[in-house]
Amino acid sequence: MDFVAGEVIPIYKPYTWTSFQIVSRIRYHLSRKYGIKRFKVGHAGTLDPLATGVLLLCTGKATKRIEELQSHTKEYEAEIMLGATTPSYDMEHPVNATYPYEHITEEAVREALKTFVGDIAQRPPLFSACKVDGKRAYDLARKGCDMELAPKQIRIDSIELLECELPRIKIRVVCGKGTYIRSLARDIGEALGSGAYLTALARTRIGEYKLEDCINPETFQEWLEKQLES
Repeated sequence: MDFVAGEVIPIYKPYTWTSFQIVSRIRYHLSRKYGIKRFKVGHAGTLDPLATGVLLLCTGKATKRIEELQSHTKEYEAEIMLGATTPSYDMEHPVNATYPYEHITEEAVREALKTFVGDIAQRPPLFSACKVDGKRAYDLARKGCDMELAPKQIRIDSIELLECELPRIKIRVVCGKGTYIRSLARDIGEALGSGAYLTALARTRIGEYKLEDCINPETFQEWLEKQLES
């Protein structure tokens, strides 16, 4: 593999790590190995710190492929808690409201999920990297600004109910670029006449790159040595 010329590396992003931390670690090891101070490394699609799974890193001239890779279909497995909400739609913030969920049945969940398949308008989370007048939404949210982001058109190819132990459900989502699974969790709760927030999220695929193809960043140095020896 020629990392200077350019490679796409599927990396496993651990829980609580940021995408930036992953890029920094991989750049550090590549810089040391090649003796290049400013080694070119970028990622194709951010994952929230509380999410895990596939993160594609591009090196060298392969960074020109970032936009192309971001447009690839993605697959997620998500755990959702019904009956409550949080400001960030996940566990980054504590529960701020509770709702009845006793009326929800597995059949109702299956029917609600069907309504989100296809081209839909989705409102991004306030705690997100979306820009509002040139500023990141999460920065404004942390300053206490009360606003609502404009809906964006996204595509969801399929949603499968994997587990239903009410008030907790687990789903598999295949979707296109720009989809926020946190927002999907919120919207599912509203569709069921309740609230909901994300309790766990794993990105299991980006295009042809699957979770089982990923390299753990903590063992990347050893993996790199083997690639350069072969």
